[in-house]
Amino acid sequence: MANLSALIEPKGTDRYMLEEFLADVTERAPEVERDVSKLVGNPSDRAIMADLFRAVHNIKGNASLTRVPVGVAIAHPIENLLTRLRAGELRFSEVLGEAVLLAIDRLELAAEAMVRSRPLAPLRLVVLVEGLEELADAAAATIDDRAAKFIEDVTGYRPVSRQLVARAPASAIARAGRAVADDLRFFRSIAQQLESRSPLYKGRSSRLLRLAQETNEIAGKTVDPAQLEAAVYMHDLGMMFLPDAMWLKSWQLHAEDRKLLHLHPVFAAGLLQRMDGWAGAAAMVAQHHEMPDGKGYPEGLMESAIGDGAKILAIVDAFEAVTLKHRNRGHRVSTLRAIAEVNACDNQFAAEWVAHFNSVIRRLMEE
Repeated sequence: MANLSALIEPKGTDRYMLEEFLADVTERAPEVERDVSKLVGNPSDRAIMADLFRAVHNIKGNASLTRVPVGVAIAHPIENLLTRLRAGELRFSEVLGEAVLLAIDRLELAAEAMVRSRPLAPLRLVVLVEGLEELADAAAATIDDRAAKFIEDVTGYRPVSRQLVARAPASAIARAGRAVADDLRFFRSIAQQLESRSPLYKGRSSRLLRLAQETNEIAGKTVDPAQLEAAVYMHDLGMMFLPDAMWLKSWQLHAEDRKLLHLHPVFAAGLLQRMDGWAGAAAMVAQHHEMPDGKGYPEGLMESAIGDGAKILAIVDAFEAVTLKHRNRGHRVSTLRAIAEVNACDNQFAAEWVAHFNSVIRRLMEE
């Protein structure tokens, strides 16, 4: 049994050692993902299984060398599970592979959180390790069911083999007239111009719109659907006036560039404010980077001053950004990473809207 106190409140780990461990996990995680992907198509390939075991064993060994007990606690039961797979006691399956990927991804998130002095509680590491230990000891006849339960216990979502397909929903708004419809078509065309700047952004507006509208719908449509749709299309208009590198790699910017980036909500909000009937959308766009604790931009508003539409837009926009950032990790991993990061940022998003958003994602992943 792992030392669970080390998972909840890790102490005494040198920052340099943590950074070294994080670099190792970040380097090896793609290896694990590639091996798992290969095993899905070749579950009996002993060479691939040996490579996967070696990668996890090296992560565990480095966790021990760098004195990161969280790393040992998570990697050890994965190693035990893989030992049984190598011995032929268990048969590799897609859901087992998904369980391994989830554990490695949470380990990487935990290392990042410790390096940045963030809390570990949102990652549910105790549930993760207890579930891994139970999985490593599970009978062969029940192993897939136990793996599925493990994934749902940790993430709140049932495992699925199909990708979450982004579909643009039928418009949820009751159009008040031809002018509204015409304006929304114009806003959509602007959003598509932004998408054309990079193949990575293809379909982005449709994905954001579906998530935003369904989150609003679960909450009883407290936000005007037409205003929300306009805000989804227009919220990043200001990005078109910045160099491509500033919005394609916004998580890697220097301080001066970041100050310029923080002005982008002002451009689109200013345009919408000057158009009759779109004041609600303008407010959502202006506020979608504000945070409940007052540390957002451009105005540093506190939670009570931020509108619900902006709170929805902030969540779906961040979800899309994290998914894009980790796109090379595979769709399932990038989606779970985005969900975890949204839920871990309790000072960045409104908790009540995160709960509604989680319900939407859970439903989409179970379809």
